[in-house]
Amino acid sequence: MAGHSQFKNIMHRKGAQDAKRAKVFTKLIRELTVSAKTGLPDPAANPRLRAAILAAREANMPKDTIERAIKRGAGGEDGANYEEVRYEGYGPGSVAVIVEALTDNRNRTASEVRTAFNKAGGNLGETNSVSFMFDRVGAIHYPAAAGSADDVFEAALEAGADNVESSEDGHDITCAPDDLNAVRETLEARFGSPASARLDWRPQTLVPISDEAVAQTLMKFLDVLDDNDDVQRVQANFDIAQEVMEKLA
Repeated sequence: MAGHSQFKNIMHRKGAQDAKRAKVFTKLIRELTVSAKTGLPDPAANPRLRAAILAAREANMPKDTIERAIKRGAGGEDGANYEEVRYEGYGPGSVAVIVEALTDNRNRTASEVRTAFNKAGGNLGETNSVSFMFDRVGAIHYPAAAGSADDVFEAALEAGADNVESSEDGHDITCAPDDLNAVRETLEARFGSPASARLDWRPQTLVPISDEAVAQTLMKFLDVLDDNDDVQRVQANFDIAQEVMEKLA
């Protein structure tokens, strides 16, 4: 299992997605509210809000819940003033970890994230302490049914994307951050709305994990981070050996 996969996919493979639906909704509602507050409440004119709505629909969030979250953000009715913060450090096995959060209390979130790193034997560093080992990219995901690998590749190439990886899980398209909106809009005209479209961190190299104990500690550590309502996304540069994953399953 490679660490560049979206963490929600890791959770899905572990069979825990349903149990975490309430927490997923909390994170999505926060993103919807902030997206509407920082930009226009019209998804057609706000790419970040459009992506948040797509993610909410993917999680089967009720339409009225989505609309209420957008109205709160657009009308400034949400009393919480969320800030975007990023934490970086090293987790078990010297794995580099980037944690992105939306918080209304920086001290609380920083303390909780630091505690998670410390308990796992890791080390929370300064901003930019590990991000240099990642590339900032625009990431677009389509389900496999959206089109054939050849069709998606050709369309993405024409749209200005840098790379396409197709598998049974779908099509992952990457592009330069500044090109995300243009590439997404071009692909939307051909294949419809993507399952997700956002800025992402992709590791330049992966740290191999072949020790079962380290892998188990790492997965528990990522679980703790994901359980935090303030944490929106976790990216790490690990690659757990297949035989180890089978033992942990």
